[in-house]
Amino acid sequence: MSKVGGLTSKFYRETRGIKVSGGQKVKAGTVLTRNGDRWKPGTHVLGRTLLTADCDGEVYFTKKRGKYKKAVTTIHVKPQAAEIKKKKA
Repeated sequence: MSKVGGLTSKFYRETRGIKVSGGQKVKAGTVLTRNGDRWKPGTHVLGRTLLTADCDGEVYFTKKRGKYKKAVTTIHVKPQAAEIKKKKA
């Protein structure tokens, strides 16, 4: 009897991981990563394993030496200039 429905491990792997690249413009609520044990949230990023953008802006990554791991990659969102002016006013 064959298996009906569901995801195979072959196709599930394609849905995990990073969803945006560095320098890409994103809107608030955009999914940046799924099952992100490798990536940590930075400024203007919400979540623990499913990382989402908190505001509109540009994505950038930083790498830092970790205590137990070799390197920890942090995802940040640089807000757009229009949002900064609105917050100051």
